[in-house]
Amino acid sequence: MMQSLIDFVREHYCTNDFIPLHAPVFSGNEKTYVTETIDSTFVSSVGAFVDRLEHDMAAYTGSERAVATVNGTAALHVSLRLLDVGPGDYVITQPLTFVATCNAIAYCGATPIFVDVDRYTLGLSPKALAEWLATHAYRDDCGYCRRREDNGVIRACLPMHTFGHPADLDGLVRVCQEWGLALLEDAAESLGSTYHGRHTGTVGDLGTLSFNGNKVITTGGGGMILADQALGERAKHLTTTAKQPHAYEYVHDELGYNYRLPNLNAALGCAQLEQLEAYLAEKRQLAADYAACLAGSDVTFITEPEGCRSNYWLNGVLCADRDHRDQLLKVTNEQGIMTRPIWQLMNRLPMYANSPAGDLTNALWLEARVVNLPSSVRQETEEPS
Repeated sequence: MMQSLIDFVREHYCTNDFIPLHAPVFSGNEKTYVTETIDSTFVSSVGAFVDRLEHDMAAYTGSERAVATVNGTAALHVSLRLLDVGPGDYVITQPLTFVATCNAIAYCGATPIFVDVDRYTLGLSPKALAEWLATHAYRDDCGYCRRREDNGVIRACLPMHTFGHPADLDGLVRVCQEWGLALLEDAAESLGSTYHGRHTGTVGDLGTLSFNGNKVITTGGGGMILADQALGERAKHLTTTAKQPHAYEYVHDELGYNYRLPNLNAALGCAQLEQLEAYLAEKRQLAADYAACLAGSDVTFITEPEGCRSNYWLNGVLCADRDHRDQLLKVTNEQGIMTRPIWQLMNRLPMYANSPAGDLTNALWLEARVVNLPSSVRQETEEPS
């Protein structure tokens, strides 16, 4: 299986050179728009391309508002603040995620609570969430959800759409409504993915996107907050140092952040967004080709959940066990094919080792088996006519 996989990847990317896990492609108007931005001298946090990217991203995702930020972690941080997460609070999230999800919680002075994922979505499990809350939480007379052990307020639930595969949002919404929890979707990896026809990041109270260099489209660095009009206005205010409009005075009315996306980056993003549908079509075709290549082998290709449309940001397989996983990683990387394991569980990291956690059976099972395969769009992809 390993040699046939290596042969498939090299044939797909038409090279015997090193093949990365996910590299950006710049085949459209990127240079034109960036040059236009430089010529305008508006290269920082104010400019036409910032406004355009926010408008176009809101239209694409179906969100009422989209607010650009300097990166996806900043988008998560501000979104948690919008949900009133603060020192001493708890936020429930999944242990199987990129560290930025948990770091944003810690930036607020809050503590993550780790609840298990579902194997078929790789995302936070509504069943595990309901079971953990029933055992460890209660709602007080004011409707706040509190942790039984110390009466701390559990303010929000933060699932992540792993590798672009949507989590079970209907189930999560039901549990969050029952327990009075805000729902913030970390959709950093799932631009272009839909859950029963709705774009990820638009089902919960808030959603966030990432445009890092390894994402489906990139602004170099960058992120986006998806929100309704009211929260969107407040997000814009907080990310622009909480500065009040004035002809010349500097008036800041609360603690804000210098989190705005520069116009130079937004120009790159606008050009990338024009090509998104072509990128998604190729990525979904690559996923289908991987599935066909690996059919009947000793690994299982990870497919989109039922009723969902995944962007297949990263294509992944399930190995039989950790030894099999490690062998696949070793052989492919030695052959110049970049493959990677899933992240180490967050509760294993030193800064989160003392955070509360439930039974993480599924997360542990996946940690020992998942390998991600090269998933870049090929350089010859062109904008659809």
